[in-house]
Amino acid sequence: MALRTANSSGIISRSCLYGARSMSSWWRNVEPAPKDPILGVTEAFLADPSPHKVNVGVGAYRDDNGKPVVLECVREAERRIAGNLHMEYLPMGGSVDMIDKTLKLAYGENSDLIKDKRIAAVQALSGTGACRVFAEFQKRFSPDSQIYIPVPTWSNHHNIWRDAHVPQRTFHYYHPETKGLDFASLMDDVKNAPSGSFFLLHACAHNPTGVDPTEEQWKEISYQFKVKGHFAFFDMAYQGFASGDPEKDAKSIRIFLEDGHLIGCSQSYAKNMGLYGQRVGCLSLVCEDEKQAVAVKSQLQQIGRPMYSNPPVHGALLVSTILGEPDLKKLWLKEVKGMADRIIGMRTSLRENLENLGSPLSWEHITNQIGMFCYSGMTPEQVDRLTSDFHIYMTRNGRISMAGVTTGNVGYLANAIHEVTKST
Repeated sequence: MALRTANSSGIISRSCLYGARSMSSWWRNVEPAPKDPILGVTEAFLADPSPHKVNVGVGAYRDDNGKPVVLECVREAERRIAGNLHMEYLPMGGSVDMIDKTLKLAYGENSDLIKDKRIAAVQALSGTGACRVFAEFQKRFSPDSQIYIPVPTWSNHHNIWRDAHVPQRTFHYYHPETKGLDFASLMDDVKNAPSGSFFLLHACAHNPTGVDPTEEQWKEISYQFKVKGHFAFFDMAYQGFASGDPEKDAKSIRIFLEDGHLIGCSQSYAKNMGLYGQRVGCLSLVCEDEKQAVAVKSQLQQIGRPMYSNPPVHGALLVSTILGEPDLKKLWLKEVKGMADRIIGMRTSLRENLENLGSPLSWEHITNQIGMFCYSGMTPEQVDRLTSDFHIYMTRNGRISMAGVTTGNVGYLANAIHEVTKST
């Protein structure tokens, strides 16, 4: 079939070109993408006209009135940087100052790894971007490897490594009956994985379960990783937000470092500074020496170049200012502890409300878990009832965002949960 014709002068008919193109659609085979299991909850919540609706699906901090929060340290940092700096491109690797301060949060203020320049690090588009760049790096430089991901995990982890074409395996993590850590099965999976395997670990405040290993369990995990020669990649999205103490929340990473592991780490300032929309984070890999770190960083930058070219400047300036000025860092530490404490308080209140209603179930796991999310143990059918009967929105795996629980709605939420679970 001819797709173009020429007139007597040999000029191709423009109408023929456009006509052929208009007769068919370039994208006729494109189907609507499935809704994101997390973002779709918010869409449904916003469309609900009920005045009683409650959103405990969103993974973003809210104050006790259910409103978004801008930390005072961020507001002050905004004032200090306003009009002071140009808006030129950052280097491909991002803000050197921000990276330096970010590494000290994860690896320690006086880390020898930092002093010896053994860490290859680049600014990333929050934690998601850091994971995505690492997944691409893994595929490029360990092409025959696969990634072991905990069951369950943040749903986007699967998308990230899938799109990097890294084969995925899973390892046991959560125990549905105890609503705690399935440590024995986890250790069996670590031992049985091929030597030199890649594992994705949540540094603290595991998403979605809120279940973390104890310090002693982390030590056993680290030891077994050493025996098997596994590589640990830590996703640390909640440093400071879990316990209120950034040092305590980095304990898992410090244990692995003390044991001599060459780890990888994704860091994000979305939760602990409330910089959700600024998309500021860091990807770091511990290397054998400075020379190797230089080479690895150059490759990380090259991966980022066709993806986004350069990371954004504004969020990096905010982080550098907050962590670099003693008064602002002190204020940030106070505010992040305040956020963590409010969520811990809401856990206690939700559990007490359920127990006071005479629930036949044990709700100890609500206060045993930590961080933004509570893995409630409710079934998808029970979650559906919460939505249809009570206008309460959460992901169908029963994950409750404790950030969405307030003194104003905790009683209503507890009563609804009691109603859909009391016949269990």
